[in-house]
Amino acid sequence: MKRIVFLLSLICLVIASPLGMSAEDNAEEKVEKKINPKEIIFEHLGDGYGWEVPFSHDLRIPLPVIVRDYEGHWHCFSSSRIQHGKEYDGFRLGGKDSKWHNKLVGMKPVTQPDGKVVMEEYRPWDISITKNVLAIFISVFIVMWMVLKVAAWYRSAGYKAPRKFTGAIEAMIEFIYKGVIKPTLGEQAPRFAPYLLTVFFFILVMNLLGLIVIFPGGANLTGNIAVTLVLSVITFLIVNIFGTKHYWKEIFWPDVPLWLKFPIPIMPVIELFGIFTKPAALTVRLFANMMGGHIIVIVLTLLIFILAVMGPVVTGATTVVSILFSIFMLLIDVLVSFVQAYVFTMLSTLFIALAQEKGHEEHKPLKQKQTNN
Repeated sequence: MKRIVFLLSLICLVIASPLGMSAEDNAEEKVEKKINPKEIIFEHLGDGYGWEVPFSHDLRIPLPVIVRDYEGHWHCFSSSRIQHGKEYDGFRLGGKDSKWHNKLVGMKPVTQPDGKVVMEEYRPWDISITKNVLAIFISVFIVMWMVLKVAAWYRSAGYKAPRKFTGAIEAMIEFIYKGVIKPTLGEQAPRFAPYLLTVFFFILVMNLLGLIVIFPGGANLTGNIAVTLVLSVITFLIVNIFGTKHYWKEIFWPDVPLWLKFPIPIMPVIELFGIFTKPAALTVRLFANMMGGHIIVIVLTLLIFILAVMGPVVTGATTVVSILFSIFMLLIDVLVSFVQAYVFTMLSTLFIALAQEKGHEEHKPLKQKQTNN
């Protein structure tokens, strides 16, 4: 839905463009409003200090800006005060020529060697509630509401099967737990199921909210590598903190020929390197897949305007093809939202299960007991 509305908004801008211009005016207008695909893509996918309003590139829902300046003083104000190049209380958004483009920057006086005082940009300590931060809070509340809704049903209705939305949530919980977590972790499943189920629904909600154009949707959370990195780091910590003795033994002294471990520790180095490649794979897989879907739809939309100079026939044909492919990609993205949440949960479950393996010596008492019986 987000892509469709974004596509229609761009088309409306083209339709609303002045048609009564002379050739010279029209040429000047094209120069002034030349499309910059890179700028449009990064603006659409990036974070911001306001929430975009559909069909408008100027109006934004203001969000709170909370910063600490170079003197240690805290400032809190609305992001509407720094939109459209405005400066407030010594802060503004970095321009195109700034190394902190579209980031909040402050201005401070700096004395040059010749004694001249000039104003210089600096990055303050920024803990503002940006679009992505607010979207994460919204996703957390939605996941909490979904889970507590199922818990409240069973608390009041006992073992009676839920229906409608509650039944759909309960079915997904059963699918992930009995189809992924329980077969992989076995007796350890109840121990790690709360985290794995939480991360599944959290990623799913973030993915689906990213497909909605109006508030509270529209934030490209899983297409932000910082978000996927944090989720992967949590899995990394669980894997290595709760790993068994056998897991660590196989890393530093694996069961391979001695010449692969001493004097050159080839296998221990490879195993140690593998500890960090697992969270890296989780991070890049989720980020790249979700980012790729957004970029494809935006590029398909921009083709309408890039090829507009070739005449109305080409523009019309390109518009039809772009709309059809955008709708198709939207449907694919809905499916990908579920698939990527499932894959992240499945891989996290697998990595945790590998760290929970026990050595042969830990299974000997059980085998001896079975033999005696």
